Amino acid sequence: MGEPIKDAAAHGPSSGSASAAHIAQFFIPASASLQERRPRTLKHGDTFAVFDHNGDALSGPGSPEGLYYRDTRHLSHLYLTVDGVRPMLLSSTLRDDNAILTSDLTNSDIYDADGRLVLEHDLIHIRRSRFLWEATCYERIMLRNFSDAPQRVRLEIAFGADFADLFEVRGSRRKQRGASLPPEIGKNCIRLSYAGLDGLQRHTFLRFHPAPQVIGSARAVIELELTPGAVERAFMEVRCDAAPSDLAPPRAYFTALRDARRALRASSSRAASIATSNEIFNEAIRRSVSDLYMLITDTPQGPYPYAGIPWFSTLFGRDALITALQTLWFDPAIARGVLGYLAANQATEVDPGADAEPGKILHEVRHGEMAELGEVPFRRYYGSIDATPLFIMLAGAYLDRTDDIELLRHLWPNLKAALKWIDEYGDRDGDGFVEYGRRTGEGLINQGWKDSHDSISHADGSLARGPIALAEVQAYVYGARCAAARIASRLEQPRLAEDLAAKAQALRARFDEAFFDEALGTYVLALDGDKKPCRVRSSNAGHALLTGIAYRERAPAVAATLMAGSLFSGWGVRTLASTERRYNPMSYHNGSVWPHDNALLAAGLARYGFRQEAAKIFEGLFAASIYIDLRRLPELFCGFSRRRSQSPTFYPVACAPQAWAAAAPLSLIQSCLGMRFDPVTREIKFEHPVLPDFLDEVVLRRLSIGEESVDVALRRAGSEVVAAVLARNGDLRVSTTA
Repeated sequence: MGEPIKDAAAHGPSSGSASAAHIAQFFIPASASLQERRPRTLKHGDTFAVFDHNGDALSGPGSPEGLYYRDTRHLSHLYLTVDGVRPMLLSSTLRDDNAILTSDLTNSDIYDADGRLVLEHDLIHIRRSRFLWEATCYERIMLRNFSDAPQRVRLEIAFGADFADLFEVRGSRRKQRGASLPPEIGKNCIRLSYAGLDGLQRHTFLRFHPAPQVIGSARAVIELELTPGAVERAFMEVRCDAAPSDLAPPRAYFTALRDARRALRASSSRAASIATSNEIFNEAIRRSVSDLYMLITDTPQGPYPYAGIPWFSTLFGRDALITALQTLWFDPAIARGVLGYLAANQATEVDPGADAEPGKILHEVRHGEMAELGEVPFRRYYGSIDATPLFIMLAGAYLDRTDDIELLRHLWPNLKAALKWIDEYGDRDGDGFVEYGRRTGEGLINQGWKDSHDSISHADGSLARGPIALAEVQAYVYGARCAAARIASRLEQPRLAEDLAAKAQALRARFDEAFFDEALGTYVLALDGDKKPCRVRSSNAGHALLTGIAYRERAPAVAATLMAGSLFSGWGVRTLASTERRYNPMSYHNGSVWPHDNALLAAGLARYGFRQEAAKIFEGLFAASIYIDLRRLPELFCGFSRRRSQSPTFYPVACAPQAWAAAAPLSLIQSCLGMRFDPVTREIKFEHPVLPDFLDEVVLRRLSIGEESVDVALRRAGSEVVAAVLARNGDLRVSTTA
């Protein structure tokens, strides 16, 4: 994902080539298991929140809980008690559209100072409803008295704001911090403030309704009278940096809720919709779509999917590009927004401290105090080797999907700059392959998508020395040159199109010669700085199928290796085969299973005609989702083999939701159905479609090209899948190749 994750013990064999300082530099502490707490997450724009099932945020060492805004935790502690006792949890759920977190609670037995029972359990129902909108967390606490006597209920809300930088929460140690400022307390509100070392002040405003009987620097107490059967409500707002609105709290709550739900409906309404014969899968796909649109943030260039919560709720280049590729059939506006933003933020000069070079595409943006001070290098960081070719690939795929030649004409200078970067900076030694090696000692050691410090190794377990040429990066460069050739041809630059196509074919031949290993039966993981191949079986090799760089005669061997028991766990394809020296199913990149990786592998398998294998991957990931809270596919899970009637083994600090994991089922649907769009002939094609065993029918509504759309049902008919048009808006044609 974004940086080396977790502690060194989780990565398998140690190596003297990576210092302890480098290992720990940006790690996520393994002491804080997200799976153990199964937190509830909310997001809007640059604000996200992590709460427990009760709706609290419990502070403590390693706790990621709280309310965050622009990489700073603005609320680190929130704890509700009723008459001094924490309520008991009844249930906790997110709406299907992720708009509201609802926690249903009830009182425990409550005793007075003399030990007498004054309120029996389960007589007061407490419903906490919470959502985010425009840097504010809104909450309504609704209480109902089910006893036959009046009750005076004392709500105490304890709170705190540590203003920790996200990298501090993740485990980084700082020599110095800024200063907490004295709180400013009003009748029904309080402002907590922090003066950062970067010269900025950060504020958290809390407002309550009705006005608390007691309000102080760390708590507010609201007392409510409830007659038998009565319902009373209290409201709370937590706003980051700006003062609360002028509206009264109840009105502010309902106005913001209306606006939040309208915004979610508006963004998701432009996309296609999916319904199937399997109700459990319908739940899973609804959650995937809701997660995707919750993670999308509006930028001046259009919608942009943030990578994941909690650690990666910001702009990442690679993640957004892959998410946009996965969802291109479903909602092309995402790809348009991603291309526009990354073009606007493309590097224009050499900056070793940011790993930037002219034409290179952004890796990550951070806004916190540590990034502003340079304590971490990610303020505007370009240290990914694959984002630049993926940018060109996405541009070509977007043109193929939409025929939006005007956007490509606008982006053409950026695409030419990216191509120039590949030739002049990406290929460091002139051997025809694109390699990486960080320009700053603070940057990422590994700069492919498997970017933990020990993810690139040789067969004996030793870590590869850079500069490193990854297998999948060469595949992306091939795909980029093919895409650029198509774009140049459409822009009436035939000589450039021919030159790019010739370069792509030359790279294909060199790649086959240097990377395919007959003994392995697949492509090697990488070439190290001495051009020595990393002869290990990994999922990286499957990306050669994704872009078409693999010669057709190589595809059966690659497919067989991917689907063999050492790589395919039953839940999905592992990042590293179980036969390899560094295999560890509990590691981040050396044997785990990543949904997005599997979706890309399935797309590659389908490209070469292995749709049944793609359907097998689809079935494995769906089976995993059955066991997962909210049916939400996480960033990754452990690579232990699938066993009958047992769930997958979860990775302790996996982000959920994660954009490219949420998009994986959408990509898998396209791969299995062989769905293609031809905007020139106004045709939607289903080429050799298959359905995984758990689906007998898939209904796709609002499949669109431009302003025209169709609704299509695909049904199993014996050994084949047939398509039927249910509705048509315009003259789009639908064809099926059996």
